[in-house]
Amino acid sequence: MKKIEAIIRRTRFDDVKQALLDADIEWFSYYDVRGVGKTREGRIYRGVVYDTSSIERILLSIVVREKNVEKTIQAILKAAQTGEIGDGRIFVIPVEDAIRIRTGERGDIALYNAEQEK
Repeated sequence: MKKIEAIIRRTRFDDVKQALLDADIEWFSYYDVRGVGKTREGRIYRGVVYDTSSIERILLSIVVREKNVEKTIQAILKAAQTGEIGDGRIFVIPVEDAIRIRTGERGDIALYNAEQEK
């Protein structure tokens, strides 16, 4: 199992969500986050300088079985990529175990319903 964390532009979230659903990745969490990127600039509005180095993004958190890692990454890449600086990052992290609280099932089976397996 792997945990995939992706930091993406807020404007691309709906496209990424749909791409994940189309790839049969139906369960994930997301959070509004702020970060600091390479660009350091101030914008002046009505004589006041505003710091624009703090960037609003969405953080996706997805745990998938090994067989779904690459299709999850490709779905995010295709939907989130604009080709401009600031498109985001994807991180792949190993997961030791998963436990379904309701049934106590452990491992891969905790990530999906066996009766829905194709």
